[in-house]
Amino acid sequence: MVVFGRRRRIREAYEALCTSIATALGGAETAAERVRRAHLDAVVELLLREKGLAAARADPALARVLASSGVADVVRRVEQDASALAVPDEVPARLSAIVADAAIGAAGDRGTSWLERTGDLDGTGALPGLWRIGTARLGGSAPFDVAVPLLDESHLQVTTALDRREAGIAVVQGLLMRVLSTVEPGAVELHVWDVGQLTGPLPDLHPLTRTGLLTVHDPSGLAPLLEELSDRIRRVHNRVLIDGQPSLRALAQETGKRDEPWVVAVLVGNGQALPDDEHRQLQRVARGGLACGVHLVLVDVPLAMGAPVETIAFTTSGLVTTSMTGPHAQVEPDAPLEPTAVSAACHRIADEHDVRRARIGTFVDLLPDKPGTQRSIAGLHAPIGFDGGRDRQLLLVDASPHALIGGPSGSGKTNLLLAMIASMASRYSPDELELYLLDFKEGVSFAQLAPSRQDESWLPHARLIGVNINTDREFGLALLRFLSAELRRRAEAAKEHGVAKLEDLREVDPDGRWPRIVAVVDEFQYLFGVRDTVTRESIRLLEDVARRGRSQGIHLVLASQDVSGIEAFWGRPAIFEQFVVRIALPRARRILDERNEAALDLPRWHAVVNHESGIRHGNEIVRVPNASARGTVDVVQRHLHALYAEQNPPPRLFDGSRSPRTEDLLAGAAPGGEPIALVGQVIDVAGSPATVPLPDVPGRNLGVLGPGLRDAVRLLDCAGAALAATHQPGTAEVLLAPLVVDARKPADRLAARFADHGHSSRTVPLEEFGERIRELAAEVTARHAGTPGRPVVVVLYAADAAEAVLDRPGTDALRTVLHFGPEVGVHVLGWWRSVARLKALLIGGAAVDDLGAWVALDVQGTEVQTLVPGMLLSWSPRPGRGLWFDRAQHADPEVIIVPTPEEDL
Repeated sequence: MVVFGRRRRIREAYEALCTSIATALGGAETAAERVRRAHLDAVVELLLREKGLAAARADPALARVLASSGVADVVRRVEQDASALAVPDEVPARLSAIVADAAIGAAGDRGTSWLERTGDLDGTGALPGLWRIGTARLGGSAPFDVAVPLLDESHLQVTTALDRREAGIAVVQGLLMRVLSTVEPGAVELHVWDVGQLTGPLPDLHPLTRTGLLTVHDPSGLAPLLEELSDRIRRVHNRVLIDGQPSLRALAQETGKRDEPWVVAVLVGNGQALPDDEHRQLQRVARGGLACGVHLVLVDVPLAMGAPVETIAFTTSGLVTTSMTGPHAQVEPDAPLEPTAVSAACHRIADEHDVRRARIGTFVDLLPDKPGTQRSIAGLHAPIGFDGGRDRQLLLVDASPHALIGGPSGSGKTNLLLAMIASMASRYSPDELELYLLDFKEGVSFAQLAPSRQDESWLPHARLIGVNINTDREFGLALLRFLSAELRRRAEAAKEHGVAKLEDLREVDPDGRWPRIVAVVDEFQYLFGVRDTVTRESIRLLEDVARRGRSQGIHLVLASQDVSGIEAFWGRPAIFEQFVVRIALPRARRILDERNEAALDLPRWHAVVNHESGIRHGNEIVRVPNASARGTVDVVQRHLHALYAEQNPPPRLFDGSRSPRTEDLLAGAAPGGEPIALVGQVIDVAGSPATVPLPDVPGRNLGVLGPGLRDAVRLLDCAGAALAATHQPGTAEVLLAPLVVDARKPADRLAARFADHGHSSRTVPLEEFGERIRELAAEVTARHAGTPGRPVVVVLYAADAAEAVLDRPGTDALRTVLHFGPEVGVHVLGWWRSVARLKALLIGGAAVDDLGAWVALDVQGTEVQTLVPGMLLSWSPRPGRGLWFDRAQHADPEVIIVPTPEEDL
């Protein structure tokens, strides 16, 4: 019984197994049949959609299949889609017309004849909005042209199946050749990178590499390429789009010029994601590139872009779709271009690019079509040279506020400065730009910009021109003082309006006049040539202006022919680092970064322009046109003078080789206050007269110190003439004592000046001087006792010569006049030929303080040291200059210019 039970159970299990197997086999067969059926349906549907329903029914081989009831559902579905996508006959023609209107020239031509032409579009006019890649159909419609946007519009992303890579590359090559055949040679630069090929995927384009239009990067070079593209985007934002334009395209439309080429980077991947760092960098390039002319063409590089992008997809089944035409349009790319034709076209484009690069830009090419049209709100930018036939600009903006220029003698430094000045002045009106120009060397480089006997015109933008000032370092200091004061004035105005920068101040105070200031100092190293107070204060002020000037629109351009000026900045990064713009002329050293030797091999008329503090990657080699010949800057000056001269007075011209005229200094002298003496011209930006007030208070006498007659007499004549003019007419008396023979004629001339104003005068010879000075001392004593008297001016020529005729009472009388005379209206203007003899006089009844003001001429600083106890003077005599000290006005002596009377001219 046990055996029979076990056998039954085995049989039941076996039957259950057979049943399960039969069930499984039946299910598998059913599933296989469903799969076969689905596959058949998919094949038929694909066939119908590719061939079109009408064409399939017309095919005898397919008609029987379509008549089968098994594919009825598929046919019905395709019919429904076809009816939904039914395209009127006129639609394909309209679509092709739209492409034709947008894809102008070679961008949309059919066939390949366009490949034999060279483009001429420069980006300032109409530019193709679309670029043809083939044709497409919607269902069974007629074919229509298909194009995609690119330049200034969109990036392009191409995805291909493994067996369609060559087709995708062919479309990219055709697209690039259309671009290269449309724009002028040099307007587009190509970069190609392939993850799997050293030579890149586009070998037919390699002829472009010889002129730099194509750069092929090896598989390991993606990171440097992305960094290069990022640098370009940063440079365009910081140096080109500085006037508020959103893109290069907008800038070109506004200015009519496009100086930056388009950059198209073709990146060919393998479908795998990039490393994280490169992926993020590529995304940044995609987001910021279009506005800066940087475009990406990605082939099998997966990337989610936050920027406009069009796509082309090549599938394994053979379908090609684009984001422009949608998923239902079947795209047929244009036939691949013949390699020989592509190579020949690239050779022709490279040859034309060579010709354009070899074109020598002239001075006229630096100038705009219409002067004064640009605004300097965000900064200044103007071309100063050419590279590859394109302008290269100097930018003075917040990111690069100041410029340092270096080059040895004969390297073209002055020519570069003139080109820069003319280029800037022609673009900005005097309300937008003011120029302050100094030339420390013995030359007149900037003098041509001021009115002269040969040319009465002047550059309206120039407010100050200084030439021949190599011995007048104080004038450089005066300019820095002026800039520092202007900086404070602008900062206070900005603070009052609640803003921080000049750009904002001009916005909140549109009625104010806030031009940008550019101070150009040639051979600036002279300013720091001596370790003295001038150098110390100049460095302090220069540091302040360089550091804070950027925010208030004050820019410095310093030029030097040797490194001594640069050495003055060593150890002072607050100054040196502010000069972001570096321009190195041939054989210039230490202007650029120490590892950047690009200037050593430069040919003449060229310069390295670097807006990155001299770092090598910022180099731009430019050719500077001739701006020194007749018919260049002088023509620009006369044209601008005709436009702006009525609203802008001539610039102040400081010529270190000339002295101010006495008559000019006296132009403002008139009665109306306390009497003043004029002793020359202060070395400042305004050219102010050096005035010595002579009120009736103790110590208000004036001394002139030095052995030379000529300059001493000039000073006494100017001082006396001013006193004659500032006293009320007919109220003063002058006592002239020419104590040396050569002083008699100047004394007579000064007496005539007093007589012209109705004042009485008396000339006392040497032999009568003792008697008259004793009388005057008695008069001073009587005035102190209460006896009134008219103002008296005592002019002593070679006062130390009186020692020969003065006895002890006479010397005491002179001391009395010096010590007690000023407070009762008796003032002495005296010339002493020796400081020692003056000191001998100022002992006893007089004191050093009795000579309240003095001017030292041919006297060393150590000699006059005793007249200013406690001060350290570093003064050496200079022709036509004096060291002036007025106890009532000065903390330290300052240098003045000795005037020239009309008779000496």
